[in-house]
Amino acid sequence: MHPYNRIPSSGQSTPSPPPSPLRSPRLRRSKQGRFAAGQQPGRTFAQRLAWLILSVLLRRQGIFLFAPLIYISGMLLYMGTVSFDVVPVIKHRPAPGSVYRSPQVYAKLRPEMDSDNSTSDTISTVWKHSYKSGEWQPCVNRSSGGLPESNGYIYVEANGGLNQQRTSIGNAVAVAGYLNATLIIPHFHYHSIWRDPSKFKDIYDEDYFITTLENDVQVVNTIPEYIMERFDHNMSNVYNFRIKAWSSIQYYRDAVLPKLLEEKLIRISPFANRLSFDAPPAVQRLRCLANYEALRFSSPILTLGESLVARMKKLSANNSGKYISVHLRFEEDMVAFSCCVFDGGEEEIQDMNAARERGWRGKFTKPGRVIRPGAIRINGKCPLTPLEVGLMLRGMGFDKSTSIYLASGKIYKSEKTMAPLFEMFPLLQTKEMLASAEELAPFKNYSSRMAAIDYTVCLHSEVFVTTQGGNFPHFLMGHRRYLYALLFDNPNIGYASISYLWKSFKRQMLNMRAHSDAKGFELKRPNDSIYTFPCPDCMCRMNKSEDSRSSSAT
Repeated sequence: MHPYNRIPSSGQSTPSPPPSPLRSPRLRRSKQGRFAAGQQPGRTFAQRLAWLILSVLLRRQGIFLFAPLIYISGMLLYMGTVSFDVVPVIKHRPAPGSVYRSPQVYAKLRPEMDSDNSTSDTISTVWKHSYKSGEWQPCVNRSSGGLPESNGYIYVEANGGLNQQRTSIGNAVAVAGYLNATLIIPHFHYHSIWRDPSKFKDIYDEDYFITTLENDVQVVNTIPEYIMERFDHNMSNVYNFRIKAWSSIQYYRDAVLPKLLEEKLIRISPFANRLSFDAPPAVQRLRCLANYEALRFSSPILTLGESLVARMKKLSANNSGKYISVHLRFEEDMVAFSCCVFDGGEEEIQDMNAARERGWRGKFTKPGRVIRPGAIRINGKCPLTPLEVGLMLRGMGFDKSTSIYLASGKIYKSEKTMAPLFEMFPLLQTKEMLASAEELAPFKNYSSRMAAIDYTVCLHSEVFVTTQGGNFPHFLMGHRRYLYALLFDNPNIGYASISYLWKSFKRQMLNMRAHSDAKGFELKRPNDSIYTFPCPDCMCRMNKSEDSRSSSAT
């Protein structure tokens, strides 16, 4: 490019530029290039136009202004030529333990599991750290004298299922005794989940309950007529306390007692979990007395339950009458509430969404609520399936000859989900298998009565295994500790890294069993439930002389 004179002309003409030197690149190109000097290559109109636009932009340095426009135009042109009918799918690899894959594990482990005959007598040797010579024994002191004049009547409404109601009963006895009040037989609140209209006397022996407590707490089944007249025979007119959960016994003394003395009749509804587990010895003694001594199932339930225990022992003759009881929580409502995903596909998703809406209308679909099934499974919060229960027990050394009593409600998709468990334990029984239809007919449509039958059979088993938390296993473990001084016999599985090798898997399960066994006899801590840990509040330690006498006598 030739230099350009920007200074205005002074009237003289600008001298012509000198000719290019002989070694100028311009002359070299014209001589040695593809075209001779004066010749132009053949260009199309589009090429010439593009070259002209580019030259103008470069000459004016406008490329910096037009570059974004050129880029966007190019992208639009490119996108117009690409089909988006096929969208690339990015597959995320699920985190370990976040997906239900127990059927695959079972398929891999089954050949070696079936050929393993090394643990045929496990149930006879399960208690390596057995309770030491009766060191702790049940001892709940009962009063022998009469009761002072009552300060009034307390009416409570026990909500929840069988064992949540049992909590309310024990706490009501403790509160009534502490306030020197007369307890009216607790009213069971009807719930849409359990759908059981049973009354106290349908489940428990009411007369036995009143008689057992007569020297400690006065209990009546009806409110006196002269009291009800003051309230026009309408319980809704009675003052109702709305008490915070886990309130201390001092709160009852400071807030409830004055109103009781004034009104002579008060109502507490709801009453489940309305008394702190950390309480003075006098309160704990009444809880022990109510739960472990006064509460006895009604005669029809007790009779059938004991018959099923006898039948289980007969079926377990090859193991000296010893059997395992398993509390399996895999009912539809339990699976739905857990929000876990199993292997049922789209049908399972629809079933669970419908079950959640029926039982907990709107609870799981509130705006902002995020449900992460994978995280729930990793944290060990999913209920064990029947298949997983079978794998766990076989891994812990119980073979096909072990008799098992299964305590449960209606298992979700039982025909499919129960098949592997029956393959692993052919001697498995349920109350529906042990009892005839005629025997179960009086209890069939009452979930709490059916649960009471399961409770009785599980109470007398050699080993009790629970697969999910809840009131049923907590009460049952406490009751077994009280009666037999048994240690904690529930393996806490949670999420374990499952091996596809039978020996490795079995080692994991045996370690869990050994850890449970080695815990020994656990004592209650301040905020533990006395209904799960009865020692030391409900039990006494024998001295060495008594211990040696009892040992020599046996």
